Amino acid sequence: MPLGTLDRTAPPLFNQGPSALSKLILFSALAIFLMVADARFHLVQPIRSVIGTVLYPVQWLALKPVQMVLGGTKYFDDLQTAQYNEDQARKALASQAERASQADAMAQDNARLRSLLELRQTTITPGRAAEVLYDAADPYSRKIIIDQGQTQGIVPGSPVIDADGVLGQVTLVNAFTSEVTLVIDRDLSIPVQNTRTGARSVAFGDATAHGAGMELRFMGANADLREGDLLATSGVDGVYPAGVPVARIERIERRADSAFARIYCMPLATVSGARYVLVLAPVGQQGLRPAPAATDPLAVTKKKEKEKADKAKADGKAKGKADKADKADKPADPAADKPVDKAPEAAAQKPTTQKPAAKPPAKPAAAAAPKTTEGRAP
Repeated sequence: MPLGTLDRTAPPLFNQGPSALSKLILFSALAIFLMVADARFHLVQPIRSVIGTVLYPVQWLALKPVQMVLGGTKYFDDLQTAQYNEDQARKALASQAERASQADAMAQDNARLRSLLELRQTTITPGRAAEVLYDAADPYSRKIIIDQGQTQGIVPGSPVIDADGVLGQVTLVNAFTSEVTLVIDRDLSIPVQNTRTGARSVAFGDATAHGAGMELRFMGANADLREGDLLATSGVDGVYPAGVPVARIERIERRADSAFARIYCMPLATVSGARYVLVLAPVGQQGLRPAPAATDPLAVTKKKEKEKADKAKADGKAKGKADKADKADKPADPAADKPVDKAPEAAAQKPTTQKPAAKPPAKPAAAAAPKTTEGRAP
């Protein structure tokens, strides 16, 4: 070999074998063959099962530290959550115990005051549940139609409420449906009372002037009113029961050129999406009724005594009518009339009953008659 030439072939120690391209083609073909064989003939399934069985203990041991770490973290999290929930439950229990004691004290005070003032409780206003069918067709009014009518006992003027407050008033009653005018209608007005100050006024519907709201009119500019005051029914109109929430004051405008303030209120009832309502009987028709007497032992005793007296009086009247009927029927039998009529009067008319006993000696007058006749004969 000439000195100037170099041998560029790799030594036997660094012989790399087949090229990388040939290896890629070979292993790709082998992989495709194994996948096809496993999919069609399941040739690799036994090998996979054996390998999985052999490697399961190794996998179990390898996963144990991870599971212990995760379990410990979860344990401490759960312990912290349980302690927090316990603290919250203890606080809630203490608050409820305090409220319960306050409620008991208020109930005792209420009972003491009622017994002191001799107040009588009134029954709850009777009502009937109804479902809103649809809104009225008149676009210039705010009215709804409910599925209760005259056949169910609904009368015009009945108040309508929902779960939050006064919704309106029944203005038209049909056989099976009724028309309810909402509180935001301009033609409806409700006497209200400020629950904070006790001042009375009248709330009018104000749907067009201030959206779906109400307006408190005829209140002086210097009246004691605040935004957020609650307005409830006053009960002076004889229609709405007293104390039912109506609206809440939203905005007050006091003007220097006017003696009255502009007071805008927001109704508490769901005037735009009510589904179920309660129709109450007008207060003027139902009246106030005392509480059931079963709760008052004294009232129960008085009621029983009154019932006994009424029963005795009724029995006496019936007996008197029967005696009068017997007296009217018995004159036809003189023999039976004497012992019945004279027996009750025997004790009171003893002198009159003894006088007839002295009259029998006068019967010899029949013998004296011949004497007179004999004296006349000569």
